[in-house]
Amino acid sequence: MTWLPVLAGAALILFILRDVFHTIWHPTRHGGLSRLVMLGVWRLSAHHGPRWRPVGLAGPVGMMAVVTVWAFVIAVGWGLIYWPHMPDDFSYAPGLVPAEHAGPVDALYVSLVTLATLGLGDIAPTSQWLRILAPVEALVGFALLSATVAWVLGIYPALARRRALALRLSHLGRNRLTVEVLDSDGGAALLDGLASAFATVTVDFLQYAESYYFYDGQESISLAARLRDAVGLADRAERARHPDVRLSASVLRTALDDLATVLDDRFLRTGGPPDEVFKAYAADHGRSWTSARHGP
Repeated sequence: MTWLPVLAGAALILFILRDVFHTIWHPTRHGGLSRLVMLGVWRLSAHHGPRWRPVGLAGPVGMMAVVTVWAFVIAVGWGLIYWPHMPDDFSYAPGLVPAEHAGPVDALYVSLVTLATLGLGDIAPTSQWLRILAPVEALVGFALLSATVAWVLGIYPALARRRALALRLSHLGRNRLTVEVLDSDGGAALLDGLASAFATVTVDFLQYAESYYFYDGQESISLAARLRDAVGLADRAERARHPDVRLSASVLRTALDDLATVLDDRFLRTGGPPDEVFKAYAADHGRSWTSARHGP
């Protein structure tokens, strides 16, 4: 029955590699395990409310938890492959009794040392196929490390773009732009710039879904809090006389609708119109939503 642990180990390895692939290199809603871990950490932190200081760590802690789970499950998978072949297919350093070091813990030890690319340690494979398999595990460990670095380097620029857009909306909201101010070529250019920024943020949510679970801190850099300003701008610009402004307002409205669709499909599942989705987004991030549909 030695093939049962081997099959179980191979299944675990393939499951994690699939999750890594869909999370980092081909982001889809089928990332599975990583999404569940991030969501679990987010819900745990959100339970204490936004004023609880550690809530801002939900995103980074969630990413650390995902990487830890990936590494541990892969190590367990390789350990299950090694275990049935211990001690016969392994050599032991002097002083180690093979019969006393052939259990699941020893197999996990061999797997962890190999996965971490630390060498072979004091227990090393001797059979031909295991000697080939061990470097493959080390290669998987190196690939996992590289993928993690790429993941981190991708998410933080996405967060910066989202927060920069929120700060821009905060600036505009504090200046209380009226229909008369927006009814110009400058107003049309402003709306076009916002629509482009929203398109970028929408793609970021698709490409780096885990960025949703990062709390943005101050309200001025929180998109969840500042979306009401964008909705208000679109509402007022749609009443302008300048045709270019009305066209730009329509494009901005479409960009907001696309963002709402992505947020609802991937995270919130309200099934409602954009305003309802944005309210749910604000509530999920501990922000209040007051109607932005005001102004002359």
